[in-house]
Parts: sequence; structure tokens; C-alpha cells
Amino acid sequence: MDDELKTFAREVIAVEAAAVARMTEAVSDDFVRAARLILDCRASVLTAGIGKAGHIARKVSATLASTGTPSHFISAADAVHGDAGSIRQGDIVLMFSYSGESDELLRLLNISKKLSHPVIAITAAAASSMGRHADVVIPTGRIEEACPLGLAPSASTTAMLALGDALALSVMKLRNFTADDFAIFHPAGQLGRMLIRVSEAMTFRMGENLPVAPDTHTVGQVLQEVSRIKRRSGAVVLIDAASGKISGIFSDGDLRRLVTENDATALQKPVSDVMTRNPKRIRDDALASEAMAMMKQYRVDEIPVVDSADRPVGLIDVQDLVVLKMFDVSP
Repeated sequence: MDDELKTFAREVIAVEAAAVARMTEAVSDDFVRAARLILDCRASVLTAGIGKAGHIARKVSATLASTGTPSHFISAADAVHGDAGSIRQGDIVLMFSYSGESDELLRLLNISKKLSHPVIAITAAAASSMGRHADVVIPTGRIEEACPLGLAPSASTTAMLALGDALALSVMKLRNFTADDFAIFHPAGQLGRMLIRVSEAMTFRMGENLPVAPDTHTVGQVLQEVSRIKRRSGAVVLIDAASGKISGIFSDGDLRRLVTENDATALQKPVSDVMTRNPKRIRDDALASEAMAMMKQYRVDEIPVVDSADRPVGLIDVQDLVVLKMFDVSP
């Protein structure tokens, strides 16, 4: 029995895979028209479907929205009972229906046409009611369901999903959507986090809460600069007074060691004698993931951040990366 079940499951996957493969035939001039219509949309792409096709419509809407195209799902049943008023000028309606004969969708199509909203239909046949009245139709062709009874939507919805993804990602390509754009739309996701720039991640910034002092100061003068900042980092960035470029870093740990070794004379020492010269630093336009790699490689908890001229603009701390869930501090 178990072997029979495995065989059947593999057949289901094979049927659905074949249905998806056939969708390459649906990529026609009408598909390109639909993609360019969505690209030129001045408002939102509203997706609609009933039953299982509705779930596909929701997923494609989410893909559109996360790749630069404003989109949301609209309930066809609710739309014909007043919610069609939420459709705004400039919206496009993207419908999913294998049969192309759903009453609710046809009513929504009729309302959309009366309000001059373009309608794109993904359906089995261009000759269906939906196909005949849509502005652009992308026919999937007849699809054999994987269900042993041939009834439960399975291969047909998988094929529609593949076609919907192809449409959404084609628009993404036309839009020249970049990895940086993706990070903006996915700040909380792992992929988005890995694309965050150091300048976005760092907490301590020049002119706000980052202690910066000339390397000509004494340790005591540097500490006076530090005392003016309430919430500060665990290090002071030292600069060359003439050029404004970073010349060193002086940490709380350096201060503790200095006081222990020199007692009362510690504060009179030139900070240039005790600072860490030419410290590791990172550009503000580098990825936060690069800062994480540097911290791990050099076993440091903070890295000065500089601009293209090697002038300090901030400091990124390990806690900045912990907050972004990029750095695991657990034992």
C-alpha cells in the first residue's frame, strides 16, 4: 500500500509539473501586453478569484506588491455588494478563473468595464465569457487535474500560479527592480536584512551621539568631549585635525588599561600615544553583512564608519547587528 501511495504521489507531481511546463506556450504577445499594461498602471493592480483560484490571486498580488507593483486582493463577492467603490481611478483588475464562467467574477468584470478599468484575465479558454470580455486574456489551455476524480483544482491552479508569477516577475524585470529596492520592501526578512547598508544599520552617528575628537587632545580632553554625549558608543573616534580623516580609535577598554598602568598621570597623556592607530573601518555604503563579517574576523565589537574620503560618519556596534538578527550573541 505504501508503495502504491508513493507511486500515486509521484504521478500527482508529474501531472502538475507537466501543466506548469505547458505554460511556456501561454507566453504570447498578449502576455507581453499584460505585463506592459501592469507596468504602466498609475494606481494598483487588483487581483480577484473565487475558491482555489482566489488563493492564487492573493499570492500573485503579494508577489506584485513585494517586487515594486502596488497590488491587493479584492473579493469579487464583496465587490458586487458595494465594495467595488474601493476601486480607484487608474486601477487594473487581474482575474484568475479556470472556467472563466464564475458569476461573481463576471459581475466584477462588468463593473470594472463600466468604470473603464482595464481587465486582464488568466483563464483556460479565450472563448469563455471572461476571455471574451477582458481587455487582455492569457489562456492556459485545457489542463488535466491531478485529482484522481478529476475534480479538485490542482494542476490548473498550480499552472495559474506559475503563469501569475511569470507575469509579476516579468513586470519586475521591466521595472529594473534592484536588490536595494527589494531590501526596502523586505526590511524584516532575512534577504532584506542582508541587503541593509551600514549607514542604515548604525546607531552612532557623527554630530549626534558619536564622540569624535582631534588626535592632538590629551586623554583628559577626550573624556571631556565624551561627557557631553548622554547615550554614546564604547569608543571615541580620533581624527587628524587638518584633514578630518580618521586617524585612530580609543575605546573604554583602552582607558581602563591606561588608568591601571599609569594611575594619576593617565589623563595627561596625549591620546595619540595610546589610541589604536589606523583602525579597521568600513564604508558607509557597504553592506551591514560585511560589517558582521569584519567583526567576526577581527574579533571586535565596533567598527568606525567612514565616507569615501575616509572621514568618520559613524560607528557600527555589534548590538546594531543583533537588533537586525544578523549576529548571534548566544553562547
